[in-house]
Amino acid sequence: MAANYWASTQKLYWHFSRTELQDMRQELETGDSTVCQQYPLPDRRLLSIFFNQQLVKLGKRMNVRQQALATAQVYLRRFYIKVDVRDTNPYLILATALYLACKMEESPQYIRVVVNEARTIWPEFIPSDVSKLGECEFYLISEMNSQLIVHHPYRTLQELQARLSLGQDDVSLAWSIINDHYLTDLPLLVAPHVAAITAIFLALTLKPSQGNLPGLASVAGAPSNVAQNRHGMPQPSVSSVKKPHDRVEYFAKWLAEGEVDIQAVVDSTQELISLYDVWEQYSEKTCKEQISRFVRARGLEK
Repeated sequence: MAANYWASTQKLYWHFSRTELQDMRQELETGDSTVCQQYPLPDRRLLSIFFNQQLVKLGKRMNVRQQALATAQVYLRRFYIKVDVRDTNPYLILATALYLACKMEESPQYIRVVVNEARTIWPEFIPSDVSKLGECEFYLISEMNSQLIVHHPYRTLQELQARLSLGQDDVSLAWSIINDHYLTDLPLLVAPHVAAITAIFLALTLKPSQGNLPGLASVAGAPSNVAQNRHGMPQPSVSSVKKPHDRVEYFAKWLAEGEVDIQAVVDSTQELISLYDVWEQYSEKTCKEQISRFVRARGLEK
């Protein structure tokens, strides 16, 4: 296992530019343009919200920790830049990604338990034969070239908590924003520490109650609600917390004096704001109908 992100397979093989991601997805679209035209999909961000909500439903039934859910999200994003969504049964892929992520995060689940719980949520899309999930697991591993170690931004947030004198509200909101960044391409575009610093910046400067983060403020069952203290979120000491204005000022000074890629933080901020803007258009019913249409029509649920 690569303890250092910079020497990891994540950095070496799963870090892309926006242009590279666009080209890879375009290649998938042009590979079978007839199917793509016949079965249009929602905006990728809306589809990510739907996938996340389904993962959360399954994860709650099995008491899965947030980091395993986050790893499953990364697996989905990696897999679906190699394979077109319309060529798969997304519900089986979701269940398999979570099953594999739990293994990698050292909290394994029995395969039969995963299948049974998944069938409870999506009975018409999950085969009762557990071997189907086992076959799908090898499919995921193969498409990801057995590169399964994922580095997450949570550690950076924990390390910066005391250094930046973050309050409990700041940490909670930053933790939630990190959860939300898995619904974007940021895990494939920026290093984990950049995602963490972006989340801290948004937590210090914006509040969902002000209407700036509609995804956090208004979406029922949003990923922001997943990570709470029971998932290991650190608790700062009251004495270390600065006033809000002081925290923002200190953070800005720390950012200016550090070696963080400011442009990457700016781009990441814009990506998250874009997610929260589009979140207002989210319809679970629409996503479910569009997915069900191609899964059933192409016999992918069997």
